[in-house]
Amino acid sequence: MTDRLRAALVMETRRRDDVYPEAVLARIDALVDLRRPILTREELAADPAALSEVDVLLTGWGAPDLDAALLASAPRLQLVLHAAGSVKHIAGEAFWRSGIPVVSAAAANAEPVAEFAFAQILLGLRRTALAARTFQDERRIAAARVATGVAGSTVGLVALGEIGRRVAAMLGTTSARVIAYDPFADPDEAAATGIELTSLEDVFERSDVVSLHAPLVPATEGMVDAALLARMRFGATIVNTARGGIIDETALIRTLASRPDLTALLDVTSPEPPTADSPLYTLRNVVLTPHIAGATGADRSAMGRLVAEELARFIAGEPLRRRVDPSVIDRLA
Repeated sequence: MTDRLRAALVMETRRRDDVYPEAVLARIDALVDLRRPILTREELAADPAALSEVDVLLTGWGAPDLDAALLASAPRLQLVLHAAGSVKHIAGEAFWRSGIPVVSAAAANAEPVAEFAFAQILLGLRRTALAARTFQDERRIAAARVATGVAGSTVGLVALGEIGRRVAAMLGTTSARVIAYDPFADPDEAAATGIELTSLEDVFERSDVVSLHAPLVPATEGMVDAALLARMRFGATIVNTARGGIIDETALIRTLASRPDLTALLDVTSPEPPTADSPLYTLRNVVLTPHIAGATGADRSAMGRLVAEELARFIAGEPLRRRVDPSVIDRLA
């Protein structure tokens, strides 16, 4: 490509400087003619002609819908670079039919999520929250009796996608046994990395910590139900850094209320946040965090760097490494 491509960046202002700091914008400016001013989704809606001469659309959180209207307003569009996670809820059928490649920076967001989940899993394996509750009640060092170690423990992963595989690799540095449920996982690949594939019921029955990493799709909505929760071992922990809708929260609340030995470490809920009167705020065996597992603050710049690198590959005529495959979009988060 001899002529410089023209690009536009459209995303919310709140996290824009984190995702696209000056160093990343400078790299993009060196590659393409980046349109100024940078737009929000609402500003683009008021002036769709802003994309009329744009070849590359860069986005992030607060991206515009990738639909027929956008395609009509951007007749030169050749590439979409999304510096955030899933594009599933912004890309419509008309966009996929167009064949225009779209890159997602989900891989850059996967690492902080995996790190957060790994930390929560380690706390769960030590029964840290249960020990803390017992200590509060008894106010005696003897409360340490409820704590456990990592050696000989079992961690159950639900789904071995981008994040699940990273968590499994981190767990491989410990003495914990890793089992997993994923109907799409390759048994040979799992075995080669020391992961035992098993049923969902077995994961809940055998694990000291169950960590959820499945996408929210019709098949997984409410998948973690009362029957599965009833299988959890004494003192077990469930970690959810995926999507709140994977868990039947009514069943979870009932189970936790009747099983004070269990612990739920929830970074996501459904709805999000929970309603003001939700028992999730008051149950002692629930630790709620406000969806912070993903990249926060300056860590978000990794997503901007990823799309800048993909832009460089596109211009050089090299294969894109993080192009979204529309044939598996229904299985993605």
